[in-house]
Amino acid sequence: MNRIDRKFKELKQEGRKALITFVTAGDPNLDATIDLVLAMEKGGADMVELGVPFSDPVAEGPVIQEASLRSLQNGTTLKKIFEMVRKLRQKTDMPLLLMMYVNTIFRFGTERFFGLCVECGIDGVIVPDLPFEERDEIKGFADAAGVYSISLVAPTSHERIKMIASEAKGFLYCVSSTGVTGVRDRFSTDFQEFFDAIERYTAAPAAVGFGIASPEQAKVMKQYCEGVIVGSAIVERVAEHGVEAAAPVEEFVASLRKALDE
Repeated sequence: MNRIDRKFKELKQEGRKALITFVTAGDPNLDATIDLVLAMEKGGADMVELGVPFSDPVAEGPVIQEASLRSLQNGTTLKKIFEMVRKLRQKTDMPLLLMMYVNTIFRFGTERFFGLCVECGIDGVIVPDLPFEERDEIKGFADAAGVYSISLVAPTSHERIKMIASEAKGFLYCVSSTGVTGVRDRFSTDFQEFFDAIERYTAAPAAVGFGIASPEQAKVMKQYCEGVIVGSAIVERVAEHGVEAAAPVEEFVASLRKALDE
């Protein structure tokens, strides 16, 4: 069983919601990324998305764009990220995902990429710039490797939600608002309607992301779905504290965990 499935099954049995967190790999450096992942796990994260830095991260807001740039300037490469994941796997069995752009996979070699995902212990990939209609570009390789290609669904038409949700594996990444990632003060989405539609079309767990930045927001969102995804608010703390970010990030993640468990 994929670690993602196992984790959601375990959380369902416990009556708890998944806390999925994000950091940009290599920001401030790859050794610090290992420390950050372990700190987030200690704080109560259930799975972690590792952002693969890219020169033109079109789905990202300024916070993650700047983290991506810092990481690239540090010389981070996909090969080095896989080496880092190997080290991480000696210390944790939590589900790990790569969030990345499709050109990085193509340049690396799709078959080689998914082979290394299996070898190093990556459980899923999220590719925000790969339209659902073009999923076959990687789907066969991902399925053969047993690595989940996590679909993103936005609050648009019911027809599109049905199309994407009906094929979801691992979990469905539900985008809170149209636009890019980043901390938001408020949301205009009718979440009840959005998640009613999702629930109608998939048995896969749903997790909501893009803009959730506080324990209070996490607490509100947990009523609608099986998981909450927090990224930019964590990356902001990494930007502020650099190599000393593990402790403040752990503290913040623990506050999110507490809100989800209340």
